[in-house]
Amino acid sequence: MRKTSFALALLTAAVLTACGGTDPRPGDQTPKTKFSQQVAFGDSLSDVGSYAVGGVAAQGGGQYTINGDITSVNPELTGKNFTAVLAAQLGLPAPCAAQTGLQGTSSTNPALNFSVPVVMNANCFNYAQGGARVTNPIGPGNRALSAANAPVVLGATTVPVVTQIANHLAKAGGKFSGTELVVVTAGGNDVLEQLGELSAGATAAGGVALITSLVTQLAPGIPAANGADIVKNAAGQAAAAAGSTPQTIIAAAIGAAARAGHPTAVANQATIGATAGTAATSAGLQYSADHSKDVVTALGTAGAELAVLVKTQIVAKGATYVVVNNLPDVSIAPSVLAQSADTQKLVATMVSTFNAQLKAGLGDDAKILYVDLATVSHDQAVNPAPYGLTNTKDTACVVSDVTKNPLSSSLVCTKNNLISGDVSHYMFADGVHPTPFEYALIARYILLQMSGKGWI
Repeated sequence: MRKTSFALALLTAAVLTACGGTDPRPGDQTPKTKFSQQVAFGDSLSDVGSYAVGGVAAQGGGQYTINGDITSVNPELTGKNFTAVLAAQLGLPAPCAAQTGLQGTSSTNPALNFSVPVVMNANCFNYAQGGARVTNPIGPGNRALSAANAPVVLGATTVPVVTQIANHLAKAGGKFSGTELVVVTAGGNDVLEQLGELSAGATAAGGVALITSLVTQLAPGIPAANGADIVKNAAGQAAAAAGSTPQTIIAAAIGAAARAGHPTAVANQATIGATAGTAATSAGLQYSADHSKDVVTALGTAGAELAVLVKTQIVAKGATYVVVNNLPDVSIAPSVLAQSADTQKLVATMVSTFNAQLKAGLGDDAKILYVDLATVSHDQAVNPAPYGLTNTKDTACVVSDVTKNPLSSSLVCTKNNLISGDVSHYMFADGVHPTPFEYALIARYILLQMSGKGWI
C-alpha cells in the first residue's frame, strides 16, 4: 500500500526522535529550545491522572488508555499518553496531574469508591481532566449528569479549560515565563455532550409523541368521560419508572384502557403499539433534524472560545511556545461508528466546524503552533497500515461487560480487561480514546510540527 505523506512524516519523526531529537542537523541533535517545563490544558486526551484515586486507582486505572506499563508483553504498551511521550522526548519531567480527586459514589468496596477529596498539587502542571469542556463546567462523568440513585457514579470534576488556565495563572503569579511548552487540546467533550443533549431531546420528543398516539387511539374506546386521563396517567407512570421502555409504556396504557372498559384494547395491542412506535420514531427523527444545526453552531462557538482563551489568557500572559491541537476526527471513533450514518455525518460536521473556528480565531501567530490532528487521524482510519496500525474500528479494552469494566471506559482499562489477542497496535482503547501506540503517533506528529516551526 502506498504510504501517505502523513504516514511518511510520522515515520520520519520516529527515526529522528530515536536519534535523540527532532533536529536533522548532522552531528548536532541538541534541541534548539530548552523548555523549562510542560504545561498542559485540556481533556482526557491529555489527562495524566486527575482521577487516579480511590476506586479508579484500586483497579489500576487513571488514564484514558490501556493503563500500566505492560512493555514486558509488548514494547508499545507503555501506559503513556502523548503529553508523557512529549515530555520524555524533550527531556522534561514526567507530567503529573495538577488536581486530583473525585466527587462520586462512596463505597465500602475499594474498587467502587469514587468519593475522594479534591487536592491541588503545587508542583504539577498538567491541568487536563477527563470530561473537561472548553468553558462549560459540566462534562461527561460529572456527578451533575448522573441519574438519581445510580449505583456507580464516577463524579469527575471536569474542570473546564477556562478554569484550568486561571488555576495555573494563580499558581504562577498571573503569567507564563515564556520558557514553558504549553499544550492545549480540547473540544471532544463538547461534541459528546452536545450529541447527548440532542439525543435526549429526541428521546423526549419521541416519548411525548408515543403517549399522544396512545391517548388518541385508546381514549375514544373508554366509556368513562376521563378516558384520555386514564391512558395518559398510566403511560406517564410507566415512563417515569426506572428501566422504562416504549414496550412497557405501551403495555401500561393498553392495560389501563382495558381495565377502564375499552372493548378491543388488548385484541388490537399489536396495531396500537406499532402505530405509537412509528409516531415516536418520526418525532425523534424530526427533532434531531430540526436541532442538528444548533449543536453544530454550539461547536463553532466552543472552537472560537478556545481560540480566545489561547490568545488572551495564554499568549497575552507571556507564553511563547503554545501547541494547540485541533479536534481529532471523532466521527471515525468506534462509539460513533456504532451510530447511524446521519449521526456520523453530523459528528464530522461538528468537528470540522469547531476546528474551522479555532483555526480562524488563532490566526497567524509565531507563538502558536496549530497542529492538525483531524486530518491525520482521519487518514489513519482509512489508511492504517503505513502507520503500523492493525485495527482502527474496534476497542482494545472490554467496555460492554461491567463485571470486567465497571465504568465501561478506558479509564480503568488494564491488562486484566483487554480483549483477547494482540492489541498493541490498535488505534482505540475504548470507544473514543487512543491506545498508547496511537498516543505515540500523535506525539511524533506534534514533534515533527514543532521541528518544522523551528522550536526544536
